Amino acid sequence: MKAYLKGLVELNGTKRSRRFAYFIQFLIILSVITFSIETIPDLKPQTRVVLKAIEAFCVIVFTFEYLARIYVADHKPKFIFSFFGIVDFLAILPFYLSFGIDLRSLRLLRMFRLFRLFKLVRYNKAMRHFAKAMRLAKEQIILFMMITLMLIYFTAVGIYYFENEAQPEHFSSIFSSLWWSIVTLTTVGYGDVYPITIGGRVFTFFMLLIGLGVVAIPTGIISSSLTKAIEPNEEEE
Repeated sequence: MKAYLKGLVELNGTKRSRRFAYFIQFLIILSVITFSIETIPDLKPQTRVVLKAIEAFCVIVFTFEYLARIYVADHKPKFIFSFFGIVDFLAILPFYLSFGIDLRSLRLLRMFRLFRLFKLVRYNKAMRHFAKAMRLAKEQIILFMMITLMLIYFTAVGIYYFENEAQPEHFSSIFSSLWWSIVTLTTVGYGDVYPITIGGRVFTFFMLLIGLGVVAIPTGIISSSLTKAIEPNEEEE
């Protein structure tokens, strides 16, 4: 029984495992579509019943898959706390929490259903390469994020001192300046809040130049890691 389940749920090149993988991928996409349809206002009660039935069926299959993977895993705790183990668990968690709980007051829990999209990573070669690249670049990305957070705070402090007196309604504190800092460094620049003092404009000019670099750095890190992730696989092929 264990050998049969192992051959079914794990990707091993057999027709049985491929069909099961395609079936799971279909259910993932179907569940995401039904999740989106549920947000349409004024749906007919009959439609909601059908959507709930589809959701229940998908969760039953996902639960079977999750328990089967735990059962066949050589190191069960390692799988449970792995990336895919956590994703599989979060994909079914909202459904079971909904029993006896009004999820209208816990909308955040319903968003966990979107974790089902991450399950597709297991079945897509290109997405597996990307996941491996993210693991390879983990330390660089963490370092980049820390530097970015420091830079955002520095920018918020700078614009606060330049613009506080001229625009107290927009830059009343460093905390209120953080939103401007984020949209400026990411080069979004909605235009709803902008500096009007000479010092603030000069400061913003240099921050925009830095923002261009902030946007470009992750691209280089991930591209380099993708190359490293793909090369070993090409050599094996």
